[in-house]
Amino acid sequence: MLKIRRALISVYDKRGIVEFAETLHQLKTELVASSGTATLLKMRGLPVTEISELTSHPEILEGRVKTLHPLVHGGILADKTKPEHLTSLKRYGIKPIDMVVVNLYPFEKEKDVTNLNGSLEYMDIGGNTLLRAAAKNFKNVAVVTEPELYAPISEELKRNGGALTQATLLNLAIKALTTTFQYELSILNYLQEFKSTHTYEEEGDHFVFKKEYKDESSNLFPHFVAAIYEKVSSLRYGENPHQKAALYRELKPFFPFSEKEVLFSGVINGEQLQGKALSYNNYVDLDGAVKILLDFDEPTAVVIKHTNPCGLASASTICEAYKTALATDPMSAFGGVVGLNRTVDQETAKEITSSFKEAVIAPDYQEEALKILAKKKKLRVVKLDFLKAKKPLLDFRSLNCGIILQETDELIPKKEDLKVVTKKKPSKEHLESLLFGWKVVKHVKSNAIVFIKEKRTVGIGAGQMSRVDAVKIAAMKAGEEAKGSVMASDAFFPFRDGIDAAHQAGVVAIIQPGGSIRDHEIIEAADEHNMIMVFTGVRSFNH
Repeated sequence: MLKIRRALISVYDKRGIVEFAETLHQLKTELVASSGTATLLKMRGLPVTEISELTSHPEILEGRVKTLHPLVHGGILADKTKPEHLTSLKRYGIKPIDMVVVNLYPFEKEKDVTNLNGSLEYMDIGGNTLLRAAAKNFKNVAVVTEPELYAPISEELKRNGGALTQATLLNLAIKALTTTFQYELSILNYLQEFKSTHTYEEEGDHFVFKKEYKDESSNLFPHFVAAIYEKVSSLRYGENPHQKAALYRELKPFFPFSEKEVLFSGVINGEQLQGKALSYNNYVDLDGAVKILLDFDEPTAVVIKHTNPCGLASASTICEAYKTALATDPMSAFGGVVGLNRTVDQETAKEITSSFKEAVIAPDYQEEALKILAKKKKLRVVKLDFLKAKKPLLDFRSLNCGIILQETDELIPKKEDLKVVTKKKPSKEHLESLLFGWKVVKHVKSNAIVFIKEKRTVGIGAGQMSRVDAVKIAAMKAGEEAKGSVMASDAFFPFRDGIDAAHQAGVVAIIQPGGSIRDHEIIEAADEHNMIMVFTGVRSFNH
């Protein structure tokens, strides 16, 4: 174990530091501190040596240089197991430092993309250097990075007569390097964002930043992308029982052109109110539910099964929306995940608990609704106020040894964007149903086909290798409801067989991107069947 005989303290966040320093003093630890921290400790009657006294050199450059001195870093970096290091300490009069207590200037809190100079003043140099030095020499130095660590460290010190175990030292070093990495990542993302939102002009030997602008099309993708994830919990298993899995939260989400405070729509930020622990598949399906619901303003419900919606509907009330969504395919909905974009009331809670569901997510729940849901003890109930949240601008997809970044698919055509290509023209009601279908189909795994009536799904064909098979599956799911429905396709039809199958099922109108070399044949087929067809001009694959 490492006996803590001498501690260096330099903290911006002074919560709990006096009490921690008092514990160290009681354990006969010598205290050394930077000027601001030393002043506070002296006011509480603690004996402390200021760093400027130790180094015989004052702080300079408005406090930018305080601890960057051999008498400080020599004491931190010395490996006490190496005789040559101990000889150097003795030769230069350097006393070993056994503990470094440092937290950093709050760059993340104070950064401002409109004020570069002010933001850079909160970029900590000395503190970061102290943390990295102590982490490098963790076998000989304890490094404490935040007030939340003071209590457990104090308890261990008291228990061990002023000493810490090697296991604790290693854990503290990992925490310190996580802190420094997270800190550098915040600065990197800030500078990349600043570069993307400002121009500059040379003025003699200097350059001056000019007015802010935003050109998201050319600056959306940064030159470097880095992220840090913190383990939240281990999961019971992964996608399958033989696979292990764990849940991680991104500590500093990359969000270009963001405000200072951004509320993200990720399920990881939700609060589980009841039920069994969320599984790997629950998280994936709940995330899919939220992504879909963010595209709908009216009261809307969706039932997700294996990442695909098996029913979605909008209605005047959230209960009616849920009942209608469930009616699309109640068999497939068995054991699914429910997503709702309104507060869950008693009536909706009764409907949800009337059949087996794995989980439900919504912005809020009435107290009486929670009592009803509680009767299903295994049902996972998650609260996430995603209606106020922002959607990330970028979508990340992992590859072996790499990632792909793309813009999130936010394109939803308007009526005026549609091109009517058939002899028969759509009514206002047709167009509304077709556009509703497009918002649904963009969230179904490709190849994707959705049958719609008004603002509800009646049949969904997902993830097929051929488009005509997706049509046939949607028709099978819809049954008699297919008659008079409209159909949305996430990409063009390569052959007319998909149109023929839709007509046979009873579809009266189709929305699709167009762009096939056989578009003329596809349009002829629709005209032959007296169907309506409109082109969006863009596809919406979802892999």
